[in-house]
Amino acid sequence: MSDDAGVYRISPDLALVQTVDFFTPIVDDPFLYGQIAAANSLSDIYAMGGKPLTALSIACFSCALDPMVLAEILKGGEDKIKESGTLLLGGHTVTDDEIKYGLAVTGTIHPSMVVTNSGSRPGDALILTKAIGTGVMTTALKFDMIAEKDMTEATESMAALNKSAAEAMQKIGVNACTDITGFGLLGHACEMASGSNVRMDIDSGKVPYMKRVLELIDEMAVPGGAFANKRFFEKSVAFKHKVHEKYRIAMFDPQTSGGLLISVPEHKAGQLLDELHGNGVDKAVIIGSVREKHQFSDVSISVE
Repeated sequence: MSDDAGVYRISPDLALVQTVDFFTPIVDDPFLYGQIAAANSLSDIYAMGGKPLTALSIACFSCALDPMVLAEILKGGEDKIKESGTLLLGGHTVTDDEIKYGLAVTGTIHPSMVVTNSGSRPGDALILTKAIGTGVMTTALKFDMIAEKDMTEATESMAALNKSAAEAMQKIGVNACTDITGFGLLGHACEMASGSNVRMDIDSGKVPYMKRVLELIDEMAVPGGAFANKRFFEKSVAFKHKVHEKYRIAMFDPQTSGGLLISVPEHKAGQLLDELHGNGVDKAVIIGSVREKHQFSDVSISVE
């Protein structure tokens, strides 16, 4: 198992959910970068079905830079911390030539309500709550292949909390969940399928892609992490011949503050979608299903 956060039970009806994450800037605006980094850190708590309670800031910053840049990063992070209802207790900074920021987050959950990435069951539907493509978009921006204004969809997605999605899945009841981050959609789906000992069928045509992502892949705006994910996980993925290479790369694209991949009993899928859409998670869509894994097969994911 490789769950998104650690869980420690402290009483029969209370457990702590803990995680830490930080990374270098992926956008030029320091406030927006702070928002995205904080949302990304909080996401692991939501993926486990938990409620974030407290946070500690982690920051690396060069003394040669304007301190107001760090102030804006911290303000952006605090904005998302407040939106999540989390209490910021403090943090720690170190001098570093390369800027880094993120959070160590502690959340709470009832032990019986923990959602792992290893509970997926045959017959489940797979729901993805955000469009994918942030790695491609940020790479294109880095190499001036797109303008800042073209990043709106990606930045709004990355800065959006998975809070509403987590609340919806806890209300309806699901079997498994993970958030889509560095390993991309297919990498994290492989982890879920392997941990659950099931096989997943994903329809590449139903996966939501951000605008221009497929076009930019054709123009080779692809982060190295997408190719690394492809090399590492492709032995566990069986693509149908009709799946074009650009769709394959898009589904391996490493995400920052991506959505949740939820495995839910089929008879609850419509109800969960209604709850998600009603709570503003507009991009949520069924992208596939779960079935029994073939004995002795190394394939965890089938993509058509």
